[in-house]
Amino acid sequence: MKPTYADVERALLSRWPETKLEPSLDRISALCRLLGDPQTAYPVIQLTGTNGKTSTSRMIDELIRALGLRTGRFTSPHLESMTERICLDGEPLSHELFVDAFADVAAYAQVVDDTATHPLSFFETLVAMAYAAFADSPVDVAVVEVGMGGAWDATNVADSQVAVVTPIAVDHARYLGDRPEDIAVEKAGIIKPGSHAVVAQQSDAVMDVLMHRASEVGASVSREGVDFQLLSQVTAVGGQMIALQGLSARYDEIFLPLHGAHQAHNAAYALAAVEAFIGQTEIDGDLVREAFSNVTAPGRLELVRHSPSVVLDAAHNPHGAAAAVAAMQEAFSFSPLIGVVGIMADKDMEQMLRIFEPVMAQIVCTQNSSDRSMQARELAEMAEDIFGADRVQTESRLDNALEKAMALAEVTEGHEEAIGGGGVLVTGSVVTVGEARVLLGGGS
Repeated sequence: MKPTYADVERALLSRWPETKLEPSLDRISALCRLLGDPQTAYPVIQLTGTNGKTSTSRMIDELIRALGLRTGRFTSPHLESMTERICLDGEPLSHELFVDAFADVAAYAQVVDDTATHPLSFFETLVAMAYAAFADSPVDVAVVEVGMGGAWDATNVADSQVAVVTPIAVDHARYLGDRPEDIAVEKAGIIKPGSHAVVAQQSDAVMDVLMHRASEVGASVSREGVDFQLLSQVTAVGGQMIALQGLSARYDEIFLPLHGAHQAHNAAYALAAVEAFIGQTEIDGDLVREAFSNVTAPGRLELVRHSPSVVLDAAHNPHGAAAAVAAMQEAFSFSPLIGVVGIMADKDMEQMLRIFEPVMAQIVCTQNSSDRSMQARELAEMAEDIFGADRVQTESRLDNALEKAMALAEVTEGHEEAIGGGGVLVTGSVVTVGEARVLLGGGS
């Protein structure tokens, strides 16, 4: 009997979780060999960095498809469904196709499990499913986001033609190191011999690491602020108007339906990556404008409800939290702003709370369904030291936390100057945001 989607979910979740790492490409390489090395059947644009990878991947996907090419896209983690991680021509696999992709690799995965010291992980299995699905489709180009790091990430069994490195900051310190330049060593591993690296602005120490890697393997490099850049950014209704200097031409009057300067910079990386992929040839400006106007980024400064307004942002580290706060101040005028915050216990919770404190009138501390989630009461105790006890609420159930925050946002006494009244920002974790998105109806 053919397995159901629920059966496949259970089978995948029974494997090592994404957070359990054993730094080796041996297992995924063995599995891909058994599958006929599907990752070699198409060119690859690969992305690493601390934040912005998924949004940039989606922008690259739109641009590539505007050029008439068929795309495969692999991103992680997912917000609501595992199927989101593997997309063909911009759309997640259907449940049926996801089951078929699993069936295509399951028997070979068992062979690897039986012969390897450690079994294949959840993430490794999904990577193999994606690469096989892209080859079967077939796609003209695969846009692939690393799961964590770079050199030892399972996606790195593919040799990318273009490697995109978004800004590097500290995250996953337990696995990657506690200094950006240490993390950069691992992330630089996606820059392969003869490839083209598109590099966001970085600290000097990080840039030195990336440039050394490029020189070592003979890769060409395009740097933000030197070879390409964001020229201008103006807030507009429903997003922003931007102008970009690409590798080959200037592109003006681009409407990007996303909020925040960080998304404008992501657009610059995406454009440079696609120009590099097609040989630094100018792209028709109308195609660029059309592609960017179609970009979506679920769970990234996403307005999902009105009266009161509720915004979801999957910031899960201090770098992401700072970007979210800046974008909220730029794009919205909520007063009061109430935070619903649920954070994983292995994150820098204290620093994230300190970043949120100046802009959140009150914070509702909660938790998500993951066993990695910090308990709401413990998060609240930390928050009370930063916000003061009178500004901290606790609700362990996310649905109750959302209800409480929306009620607080509707109380605007003392905030009469606000345009549009109060609002709610749900943040702290991709899982928290994904579960809130389901509770609130899956977005607008």
